[in-house]
Amino acid sequence: MNEVMLTGDSYTLVYNVLSFGTAVMLGAFVYFLTQINSVSKAYRSGVAVSAIVVGIAGYHYFRIFSGFANGEMNEGYRYADWLITVPLLVIELLIVLGVAPAARKKLMQRLVPATVAMIALGYPGEVSTESGTKWLWWVLAMIPFVYILWVLNGELKAASSRESGAVSSAIKNATIVLLVTWCVYPIAYLFPSSTTPRKHSRSSVRSGTRSPTSRPRLSTAS
Repeated sequence: MNEVMLTGDSYTLVYNVLSFGTAVMLGAFVYFLTQINSVSKAYRSGVAVSAIVVGIAGYHYFRIFSGFANGEMNEGYRYADWLITVPLLVIELLIVLGVAPAARKKLMQRLVPATVAMIALGYPGEVSTESGTKWLWWVLAMIPFVYILWVLNGELKAASSRESGAVSSAIKNATIVLLVTWCVYPIAYLFPSSTTPRKHSRSSVRSGTRSPTSRPRLSTAS
């Protein structure tokens, strides 16, 4: 549990971003619940997973927002959230891409452990104040990170080749969105922190900016 060191306009900005993020996640949760029966049967489980993801995210954002309002920042909420939602996002994407059940099961057996490893390896560096330790765990976390993107990029290309016209173009655009939004994670992870108070401020800002990037965009793609 870290003490929030932001003041003035910086504090207000992060406070408002966290409030906005919480509202977006909870609103998306309600939206996806109401849309489950509006899509074809093959994709209903994907929409249901979207609802679960943003519902879990909304809960954790509310906890982060509440803690921030009281002057505290708990790093554990973000990582607990990611341990649940990132594997679900991968599963959702495989459903939306129309991967055959047998192939999807094999991919899940490879990708879900990789997502857990990525998050677990990132946490020690996240909470460390030593630059060398942070870099070590960043490099280790990037191994499963790159593997996940490599596999998903291949699946997206395969899905694009199975389609034509507007659908193929939409999948190609989704590939770009996936790569760009996921790359926010390793960049934001290495935001400089020369002092402990600055680290607490940096964590507050990232809680309001980093994790929303991949979740809503992937979810709304379904």
